This record gives sequence, C-alpha cells and structure tokens, in this order.
Amino acid sequence: MSTTAMRRILPVDMVERRRNPFDPPPGLRGEGAVRPLDLLNGARAWLVTGFEEARTVLSDARFSADKVRHRDATSRQPPKVEVAEREDGIFVFMDPPEHTRLRRLLMGQFTVRRMRELESRVREIAVEHIEAMKAAGTKADLVPAFALPLPSLVICELLGVDYADRAEFQERTAVGLSANSTPEELAVARAGLSAFMRRLVAGKRSNPADDLLSGLIHDAESPLTDAQLVDVALLLLNAGHETTANMLGLGTFALLEHPDQLVALRADPGLIDNAVEELLRFLSIIQLGVSRVSMEPVTLGGVDIPTGATVVIATPQVNRDPRHWPDPDALDLHRPRTPHLAFGHGVHQCLGQQLARIEMRIGLGELISRLPDLRLAVPAAQVPVRNEMLIFGVQSLPVTWS
Repeated sequence: MSTTAMRRILPVDMVERRRNPFDPPPGLRGEGAVRPLDLLNGARAWLVTGFEEARTVLSDARFSADKVRHRDATSRQPPKVEVAEREDGIFVFMDPPEHTRLRRLLMGQFTVRRMRELESRVREIAVEHIEAMKAAGTKADLVPAFALPLPSLVICELLGVDYADRAEFQERTAVGLSANSTPEELAVARAGLSAFMRRLVAGKRSNPADDLLSGLIHDAESPLTDAQLVDVALLLLNAGHETTANMLGLGTFALLEHPDQLVALRADPGLIDNAVEELLRFLSIIQLGVSRVSMEPVTLGGVDIPTGATVVIATPQVNRDPRHWPDPDALDLHRPRTPHLAFGHGVHQCLGQQLARIEMRIGLGELISRLPDLRLAVPAAQVPVRNEMLIFGVQSLPVTWS
C-alpha cells in the first residue's frame, strides 16, 4: 500500500515519519488496549494495541478474515456477498473451511526435507552475495546487494524457477518492491509477474520437478486450478520476499545502531536464534496490514464492538505491550523468548515462518561473521526508511567495512 492509499484511510499520525526508525508510529501509542479509530474515509474502526486482545482477534471465529464477502473499512474493494464459493487462491483472506483446504495443501509442501535443503541453499546464496560485495570494494548498499536478492532467490528455489528465468523474476520483484517505482512501473511489474507465474504453472503441469508448485499440481488430492495456483504463488512471493527483505535490511540497521547488542552477538554467535526472535518482536515491520471483521457483537478489552465492525491489529505496538514484556522498547538479545505476533496467530499464522527464520538466522549470521567491522556509511538520520509503505523497512542501507 502506497503513501497515497494509506493517507486516504489512516489518520496522519499513523503514517507520518517515525521519530525513531525502530519504534512504532506515534499514532499507535495511546490509552487502552482497544480503542475507536476514525478513518479518513469516514468509517469507524477499532484499533487493537494489546497483546492478549490481538491474539483473541486473530484466533476467534467471531472475527472474519474474508474481505471478499464482508466489508472491511480499510479495503477499497466492495464486498461480494453473493459469492457462494471462492474460486481464487488468496487464502489469507478466507475463513475455514475454504481457508483450511488451501492451507492444508500448502502445509504438505513445507516438509522438513525441503526446509533442510533450502537451508543449505540460503547459506550458499548469502555467502555468494557477501563475497561479491567484498570483491567490489569496501562499500555497498545492503538492500539491493544483499537484502533483496537473498529472499528472491530462495523463493525461486521454493517455486522451482529455472535458472535462465531468475534474472527476469528478480528484476520484476525488485521493481515491485522499490519505493522509488512510479505507479506505471509498478503496474507493468505486477502484470509481468502475473504472466510469469502463469507460464511457470503451465511449465510445472507439463514438466514437474521437486518443488512446491509441482507438488501442489501433481501430488495434491484436491487439485487447484491454474488461477488458484497463480494466486498462491504470488501470495508466497509477497509474503516471503518483501517481509524477509525488509527484516534483513532493517534488522542490520537496528543492530548497527545498538552496538552493545551487536557486540554481544559477535561474542556469542549461538545467540543468533534469540536475536532473530527479538528483532522480529522489536521491529514488527507489518505496520497496519492485518484486520478482521466482527461477525457478532464482541466485548474486547472492556470495549463493546458491534457486528460488522473493522478491527485493525497494530502489530508494532502489540509486540511492545508492557503488560507482556518488561522494558518493551529496549532491544535485548538476551531477553527470554516469549511468543510474539510478528508472524500472526491462530489459523492464519504465517505458513512460511520457519523459512523466514532460516533466512534471517543465516543471512544476519553470515553478514556479521564475514564483515566483522560492518558499519553505516552515512549518519543514521540519513538512512531513508519506507515509512509510507504498508511493510516498514529501509529503502537503502549504505554500509562500509575495512
């Protein structure tokens, strides 16, 4: 979602530049775990900033994720109440049992074997790009040089994109994720990606391989249509690429700006798993992208919510709930691991979270070990952030090393 689209709907203090790039926007802070939120389109929603209240919304069947059938005040698309059966593959906006069927098919493809094989490829890709950065000199923009290509190439491995086609795939995804792309460039990139996925699906039907798409086509007891497969592939791309790329860039920025934590991680590489979980909690890059619609009157956090209301989860603030974490605004890699909502909760919890953790653990670990004196090449205040985007991150991250 772009600046313009967000500003049409959200109060300005929820999309203005953060005072600190690692803290939630100022508009997310306020009294009460649940409070009314008047949107700029004239609708009223309810903002949830409490951890337990957010878990309830995300796991309770009284709140629907189906934005096709139910009016979500944050969506620009009108509901289609006459839809009897969903024929698309956008399962993140479905409720059980439609959601259950598609999610079960995908879960069957995220096998232990496949994750283990992908882990070795993640390491190869990370090392290759770090060594390329070192060979080119002592300065780089970490976003295009490392943070963007790593998850892009991992998605290629997952979907089974041929090596000959990966340059086109990366080029189109890079344009789609760039904050500097014009609306026309974005439209061309998105149309190109859809066409790319259609060709990929057609190729997997005729020439299957050992990849996720081939498995969905040839191994599933309940087959999907080409349109559903394209939707699923694009969802995996959006969910597994943009989020991880921004976490790699912003996570590195956060570590460089918290040198005591970086020193602790360098001294104890075994701390990396804890570091990943703490960065996921501390940064929570999904700003205001998760919402639900109430199917009946619900009392949540002592607040009465009527039927048909839009409930917006403020994940950055939810993961800073002082009732759940002591000193929540501090980045503490030694913090005892407790559940966070960076990957959601309930039946819609992120399907690829294991892979995202692998990419962050290996990506950040290799970066820190192979560039032991990595540091910012510009003052922190000059690092441009994607504050206006639905998924927060850095537009670029100039770094240097000796």
